[in-house]
Formats: sequence, structure tokens, C-alpha cells
Amino acid sequence: MKYSVLIVDDESGIRESLSGVLRDEGYEAHAVASGEACLEFLARQRPDLVLLDVWLPGIDGLETLARIQALPNPPLVTMISGHGTIETAVRATKLGAFDFIEKPLSIDKTLLTLRHASEQLELAAENRQLREQLRGRHRLIGDSVPMKALRQQLALAAPTMGRVLIYGESGVGKELVAHALHELSARSQKPFVEVNCAAIPEELIESELFGHVKGSFTGAHEDKAGKFEQAHGGTLFLDEVGDMSLRTQSKVLRAIEEQRFAPVGSGRTLNVDVRIIAATNKNLQEEIHKGNFREDLFYRLNVIPFYVPALREHAEDIPALATHFLGELARAYGRRPKQLAERAMEALVEYRWPGNVRELKNLIERLVIMVPGSRIELRHLPPSLAGGAAGAMAFTHRGPTAAPTGLTAGFSTLQEARAAYERDYILRKLEENHGNVTRAAEALGLERSHLYRKMRSLGIGSGE
Repeated sequence: MKYSVLIVDDESGIRESLSGVLRDEGYEAHAVASGEACLEFLARQRPDLVLLDVWLPGIDGLETLARIQALPNPPLVTMISGHGTIETAVRATKLGAFDFIEKPLSIDKTLLTLRHASEQLELAAENRQLREQLRGRHRLIGDSVPMKALRQQLALAAPTMGRVLIYGESGVGKELVAHALHELSARSQKPFVEVNCAAIPEELIESELFGHVKGSFTGAHEDKAGKFEQAHGGTLFLDEVGDMSLRTQSKVLRAIEEQRFAPVGSGRTLNVDVRIIAATNKNLQEEIHKGNFREDLFYRLNVIPFYVPALREHAEDIPALATHFLGELARAYGRRPKQLAERAMEALVEYRWPGNVRELKNLIERLVIMVPGSRIELRHLPPSLAGGAAGAMAFTHRGPTAAPTGLTAGFSTLQEARAAYERDYILRKLEENHGNVTRAAEALGLERSHLYRKMRSLGIGSGE
């Protein structure tokens, strides 16, 4: 990439020679003779890099540097001095200078410094791009009333320090909401640290949350920072908080109230600044009545309650979600984009999705991997969604008084379910082998004549 450099020096010879060298090296070079001229230039256009002399007529280089740093998105500044001292270099660094080089200028040293500054700019651009990609990953998809209400809640709650408790069934996207809260907050540049309270054994969760010192228990071979310490300045997400033991709940309550804790085996106390977001798929008030959850911890966490609806409660968002996952997963696997046929999409909307958005994403991932063509038909869907041949027929012809279809009612017998699965599987193998029955039979481990008989019994025509 071609970067632009502004040279600020009162010596015309240095301005001219440096400009020539930088243009030869592929930079876009500009030059001015004073700090005032530098600031006027920056008001009109913004170079990527600035080479700024410390000793200038009028306002000096350090004052100019301070004013540059006060600008939005300031360029990287390298200071130049013919009378460099450690004190001046330290002051320049504190004011935000990228580097400090001395006169007489070495061309090699100057170009090396500019290369390092250019690499810093490239790294910053990559970081911005990655952050944008992450924001895209944590976008809430859908324009249904429940999703619009959830986004409105996010906009109101995210900028605050208020603790949030997210409710919802497994798979609805509680972690996604927690990430979105963090990214929309003033802490977005600080760590987001997640703890799955259900996945960590009871004997290890205190160490995981608060850290430990070497030798505090068997296997503690070195000091370890806990999640509270890692999240300092940022957000700590306690997922499945309802599965935390009462003993751990007591220690978490104290850490939340006091914003300090002691690592396991340590006598010292650490102070932290952490925003807590928790999530659960349990009814915590019922857990309180059962004696499984502390009431005081519940009230500490439940400052701002969030409810994430089950997918069946906003089924109108399924087409948008499915399309989003198709694009995302096709890119992830390096596959050509696929489209869902109308009947296949209708089947997705009709299904109840007990596993919620996670189940939908897993299905789309399977279809992206397993369907060879660019179009996903109803027959590519699992029998539980497509309902086999009978279910597909019922789906197509159902009316206002029709009986429940195979999509929601399932199969009446095991034989029906097995036949639907066999039909779906054989159709896939035929498609994978471009309709060649001989090759499909080999892939299925059947004799060709046996496959023909099976196709006839399942109602699969030769053209299909």
C-alpha cells in the first residue's frame, strides 16, 4: 500500500532531500516548514505518517505533537532532533510519538523507521477489519417484533454499567446477546471473558474464576490468573450461572459486591473493574425456592433482565437466519453459495426447532457440506422436517382443515419413518452420482438390481 508522509522541518535542504528519497521509495511525500503550517495541512488532508522536527520556529515540535494527538484519528508521528536528549525523547513518547530519530539523518535509519510505522498502520487496519468481522458475527438477525424489541433493549442497556441477566432456552443465542452488549459498551476495546459454569468441575471452578498461586493444591504447578482478573476493565460473562454450586455462588457474590477477591491459596487481595453479564436456561426463582440458588446473588445479577425468545416465537425470522448461515458457512468451507428452494424454506418455517437457532445453524452447516448442487430442495432435508414422501405431499396440498403434516406430527409407524429415511438417503446418493444408478448402487453397497427394486418400492422414478 502507498502511504503518504508529511515532513515538517525548517531546513529546506532536509525537506527537499527527504521528499526525493521517500518518493523514490514509493511514498507520497509532502513537506512544510513549521508547526503552524503542519496543523494547517492536517486541517485540509490527513497523511498516514509525519516526520516532525523538535526544534521549529513558532510553536515547537513537542507542542505541535500534542496538538496532532488531540485530532481525531491522528497520523503516526516520528520525531526528529539535532539536539536529542533522553528527556526530550521521553516527553515525545509520553505525548504519543511513534519513534524518535536523531540528526544528522541516516537514510537507512529513517526508511527503517517508516517501514516499522507502515507495518503498525497495516496491523491497525487488520485489527479494525477483524473487529468489524466479529461485529458481523455477533449481529442479531431478524426484523420480527421480538427481535426489534431485543435490539432496542440492547441499545439502552449496553452503554451502562448495569449487570444483565439473560434468560432463554438452550440454543437461542444468549452468548450472542452477551457479546453484543459488550461490543456496544464503552468497554468494547477491553477483554470479553466467558465462563461456562456448567462445564467446569466443582473442584476447579474457584480456581477458574479467581485464579490460584503455585502450590495451593495438587497440580497447581504455577501461578494462574482467574477469569475475574483476565476480564479487568472489560466484561465477564457467566454462562449457565444457574448450575453454579452454592459455595461458589457465595464467593462470586462477594467478588461482585466488593470488586475484589483473593486467588486460591493466596493471602493478597486483587481489585478489579468488571462488568458482569450472566445467562441461564433455568427459572432462577424456582431454583431459589428449591434451595439451589442464592436469592441475594439473584438480585445482584438481575439488575437488567433480558429475555431471548425461542426460535418458534419469531419463526418469521427463519428465512433471514437461514440465508445468513448459508452465506457464512459457504464462505467458511470454501463452497459455492447455495439457495433454499421455496418448499424447503417453508418446511424450515413450519418446524418447531426444539434446539432453536443452534439447531438451525447445525442443519444449514450439514446441508452446505452434504448437498452437492447449488439448490437445496425439500428432499434434502431430514425426514423430521420434510416428512418423507407422504409428508412432502401433505405439505404441498394441506388446506385450512387439513390434518397435521409430517412436519409437525412425525410418522405414525417406525416402518413409515424408515421408508422416508431410506428414500431421502437413496435420492442423495443418486444426486451425488449425477443420476447414475450403477455408481449409486456401488456407493450404497447394493447390487444394481436390488437398488432398482428398492427405488420402485419407495416410489422413486427413474427421472427423479
